[in-house]
Amino acid sequence: MKIIQITPGTANTFYCDNCLRDISLVRALHNQGHEVLMMPMYLPVSLGDEQGVSDTPMFFGGINVYLQQRWGIFRRTPRWIDWLFDRPRLLNWLGRKSDMTGAKDLGRMTISMLRGEHGRQAKELDRLIEWLSEKQHRPDVVILSNALLTGLAAAIREKVGVPVLCLLQDEDGFLDSLGRPYSEQAWKLLAERAADIDAFVPVSKYYADIMCRRLNIEVDQMSIVHTGIDLAGYERAQAAPPVPTIGFLSRMCPEKGLDTLAEVFVKLKDNERLKNTRLRIAGGKSHSDEGFIRGIRERLERCGAINDVDFIHGFDRDTRLDFFKTLSVLSVPEKQPVAYSVYALEAMAAGVPVVEPATAVFAELSEMTEGLVLYEPNNTDALAGALKQVLLDADYARRLARQGREAVVAKFDVNQTARQIVRICEGAVLRFKRGKDA
Repeated sequence: MKIIQITPGTANTFYCDNCLRDISLVRALHNQGHEVLMMPMYLPVSLGDEQGVSDTPMFFGGINVYLQQRWGIFRRTPRWIDWLFDRPRLLNWLGRKSDMTGAKDLGRMTISMLRGEHGRQAKELDRLIEWLSEKQHRPDVVILSNALLTGLAAAIREKVGVPVLCLLQDEDGFLDSLGRPYSEQAWKLLAERAADIDAFVPVSKYYADIMCRRLNIEVDQMSIVHTGIDLAGYERAQAAPPVPTIGFLSRMCPEKGLDTLAEVFVKLKDNERLKNTRLRIAGGKSHSDEGFIRGIRERLERCGAINDVDFIHGFDRDTRLDFFKTLSVLSVPEKQPVAYSVYALEAMAAGVPVVEPATAVFAELSEMTEGLVLYEPNNTDALAGALKQVLLDADYARRLARQGREAVVAKFDVNQTARQIVRICEGAVLRFKRGKDA
């Protein structure tokens, strides 16, 4: 099949479950013989060494989207001016150095994007449609990375004449965070735009149930496909390090609970058997997270624990593989329910036990893998107890590591994910053609 995957970029500033999911999926589809392109939106998506996966021009570049939202003149500028703001180097620099929008601007921009052809970025949508409609680019199907992009779907279906699939992962947290009145307006628009999607593909049963309820759609419009990972490099489980070591791998922000883990780490070091425990932190950050991280560093220094903590620069694939080899256990104490967790799959594939809150997708993954330890959400004593059990009971930790790795290898290979996605694409194409012929 010829597939276009449209993915918002993060300028590679932090570990992004959605970006890693999309990159792995695109690579697996390509390796299975499909002609697949990843199309970045807002900010560049680095494909690293993703061999054979071609890039496309930047569409809906973050600076142009912002300017068109704020000032009408930029909705009429010629392409050569827009191109000046779409240069990857500039977008990457901006993504690392600043946050372009406040809460109010972000809410208004989200609503405008969901309005699609009626939004303030309609010029960008016209350019996208023109590119997709060219014979050499025209796909069999378009896959949207998340539901916030559903404003594109109606124009793609009508003007390009191809079906549109939409992956679903954690849109609810973002939309709910917009605040009133933007959150309510965005959910209403999203429910209306759901009619333009040929198939929704949530990443877990938990999240399928959430989005069926929030969008008021039937469960038969959902095709659950658990995200898989590229298992290359995870050939066998690693032996536990000589010093007990806790790992954190995600964006270093309040929502991911890095402050909670730092607090629990200090508490654990009061135990005589765990006084040498180390904490290793990776996953990157946005500009807005810097004050939060500085506060954590200062607290660790006051507690005399800073010398036992490593803040690791970089989170590319090779860095992550090396990172997992140094860990006894991984924990990202999520403060809000999440739809999925690529970092948990990666850790288990490397033979590292995982400790997570007993909420959202983690109960589902625990049942499927038996490689996770669950604790009462937002309870530091419960988290400390769960980590202590893994760190002090070597037999228990080895059993978790073995069970987790075996389950991920058997059930969460990205090649399985790609085959499932292709079957859904083929069904959508067939239904779309039948609908046009009727």
